[in-house]
Amino acid sequence: MVDAPAASAVITVDLPRFGSCTYNEADIFVFPWGLPGFDELRSFVVIQLPAQDQIFWLQSLEDLNIALPLGDPFTFFPDYDPKIPNFARLSLDLQNPEDFTILAVMVGTDGGGTFMNLMAPIIVNLKNHMARQVPLESGGYTVAMKIPVPDVLAQLSDAVVAEAVASAEATAKAQAEAVPD
Repeated sequence: MVDAPAASAVITVDLPRFGSCTYNEADIFVFPWGLPGFDELRSFVVIQLPAQDQIFWLQSLEDLNIALPLGDPFTFFPDYDPKIPNFARLSLDLQNPEDFTILAVMVGTDGGGTFMNLMAPIIVNLKNHMARQVPLESGGYTVAMKIPVPDVLAQLSDAVVAEAVASAEATAKAQAEAVPD
């Protein structure tokens, strides 16, 4: 098992995706069991970019080319109610709800929306900096839950579509009237 570092040295690395990044050694999160698909990677830092306030990046420190987008599932799915299995509570030493947070891996597609893995959230113990991706045993969640578009954006989108349709209809009518009989 890998232990979280006790020292608090400041380290700067050049990341392929984000450029220069400075972090404290105490900010490292350790995944003793790795992550599915990245079993050999154990040490990560969480990066939040100013322009992406709803996305956190789980940046590997062993392979600087690996960074996974994460989000707070409760922001996008207010009714999300994961039942954390006992093995996860014990292995991460989860004592109190305020001692840990739950994040979920996000996946974006070209024009097809953004999805969140609610079936296997990442549980992070904020006290000992240990983390683990935990498959849930129940709840009906999937690895690709489509993030709903907020009502405001959906209404805006509907208004834009309605305006475009009205404009196209007006243009077609004007063109039809301009054509001599």
